[in-house]
Amino acid sequence: MQRFSKKVSMTVVKRLPKYYQYLSDLLENDIEKISSRELASLMGLTASQIRQDLNSFGGYGQQGYGYNVGELREAIKEILGLDSEYNCMIIGAGNMGHAIANYERFKREGVILKGVFDVDPLRVGTVVGSVVVKHMDEIEKFIKNNEIDICILCVPREVGQKVATLITDLGVKGILNFSPLDLDVPGDVVVENVNITDSLFTLTYLLGE
Repeated sequence: MQRFSKKVSMTVVKRLPKYYQYLSDLLENDIEKISSRELASLMGLTASQIRQDLNSFGGYGQQGYGYNVGELREAIKEILGLDSEYNCMIIGAGNMGHAIANYERFKREGVILKGVFDVDPLRVGTVVGSVVVKHMDEIEKFIKNNEIDICILCVPREVGQKVATLITDLGVKGILNFSPLDLDVPGDVVVENVNITDSLFTLTYLLGE
């Protein structure tokens, strides 16, 4: 497989998960090659955009042949860091925490759920996904023993910053934040915000146009 530069613009990186999903679906359907026009039609993009995006990290297309689906998927997998494994934990064992813990795709892509935490005595000790919910009092020892890379934050807004500060002080460098607030974290910590309310309100706006 050709090697590529990881100096890919964030604009392209934001589209790569979509490419990865479509290419995975194609492989599951035993499709080994695809043209930029065909891929564009599937993804709702233009063939020109497809070629521009994919050329930014390697010359994978061949004139008259198109793209090798498996090779291209593996290249995108590597760019996205999915060729490595990441230890993950969830803080907040409510409805959102339950849904994420039971999402099998994470495990298939190398994101391994190591623990789920909460402070509610009715939740502590229950099983979420494949793990037993632990109390937040145990989190310091747990992080040190499990080398946690990613924390998925599913806690109320009023405690979100406090929890974020706690886990970053303990060395966690990646946060997927479902709490509706902007976190103040050290410069070497990466936060990806998932604001369902903002998305819902955008949808209601568009429906009202």
